[in-house]
Amino acid sequence: VQLQASGGGLVQPGGSLRLSCTINGFALDYYAFGWFRQAPGKDRDFVATISGTGKSTFTANSVKGRFTITRDNAKNTVYLEMNNLRPEDTAVYYCAAHSNPVLSPSKRNRESETKYDYWGQGTLVTVSS
Repeated sequence: VQLQASGGGLVQPGGSLRLSCTINGFALDYYAFGWFRQAPGKDRDFVATISGTGKSTFTANSVKGRFTITRDNAKNTVYLEMNNLRPEDTAVYYCAAHSNPVLSPSKRNRESETKYDYWGQGTLVTVSS
């Protein structure tokens, strides 16, 4: 099982990036996926999650309206579209897989990194002028 995050880089405030998480080793239909991020000197935080079918998504309040999570099971890829980026979005972004494709009704569980079974290596996003 392997998750490979990519697409990070340096972008100016107000700019956009699309992160990709390519998954190998299992059928995506049976997993939910999430994006988390860790800023320098801070804990890793929840960003967004998507169900196995892609019909259900949740995003953190801090990125709501600016970030969108999607998935393409045929391409074995999960995406995080990030718009109107801010300096406080600077972080290493990680994708993760959850073995239950149905998202929990509990916000706490949906946003808990301990509920995810597999993790990618992270990709750095730097928002700076």
